[in-house]
Amino acid sequence: MSSITDKRGYICDMDGVIYHGNRLLDGAKEFVEWLHNNDKRFLFLTNSSERSPRELQEKLARMGLFVTEDHFYTSALATASFLASQKPSGSAYVIGEAGLVKALYDVGFSMNDVNPDYVVVGETRNYNYNHMEKAVHLVSKGAKLIGTNPDLTGPTESGIAPACRALIAPIELATFREAYFVGKPNPLMMRQAQKRLGCATSETVIIGDRMDTDIIAGIESEIETVLVLSGVSNEKTPSLFPYRPDHILTGVGAIP
Repeated sequence: MSSITDKRGYICDMDGVIYHGNRLLDGAKEFVEWLHNNDKRFLFLTNSSERSPRELQEKLARMGLFVTEDHFYTSALATASFLASQKPSGSAYVIGEAGLVKALYDVGFSMNDVNPDYVVVGETRNYNYNHMEKAVHLVSKGAKLIGTNPDLTGPTESGIAPACRALIAPIELATFREAYFVGKPNPLMMRQAQKRLGCATSETVIIGDRMDTDIIAGIESEIETVLVLSGVSNEKTPSLFPYRPDHILTGVGAIP
């Protein structure tokens, strides 16, 4: 196994790796500067569906990290790409934020709360009983249930918050239907990430804070894995899973 720093391509999670909420994590700035200074290829691959690549770019810029828009790929973009391939010019009832809605509009989907082809759920702070009731009604009528990512929780500045899978669970329970999740560790999203990165599997490393999405995604894609303990995982977390990361670091600042 080669050194992490010898790799040509880096797929990196964001929440819990680069920042918590609006707080930049220790070492993140040095890590991004190191990527730039050493001409590394890198892609920020996030299961969060709330923001568009431009909004993520602007968020990092506010924190003092300057990265071009093409370095971001989100579960919202992956979900939109998947749905467009399944049903071109389809329609969806969306429970989510602007990043998800924009991604769907950009691939030719329309918003529909009467007879949509899909009910699509992503992270949102505006989730309420009316949204849940509407989604249950539409799925019961035949709409397919899609989740942008399978994360149950996500890290915030104040602790752990419910994520997409927790929000979609009541709809699954009430309709007796299982959602299909597009984000990590789904191979669909990983293949898209590798195409955008333009690096061979052997030249690539994936860095994340979650065993159940980032690390298993890397293992199943045969990409070297790095678990950082700056998000939802701690030093005991790997022992709870039947697989292990190749490397465990306190944070991305330990890489350069």
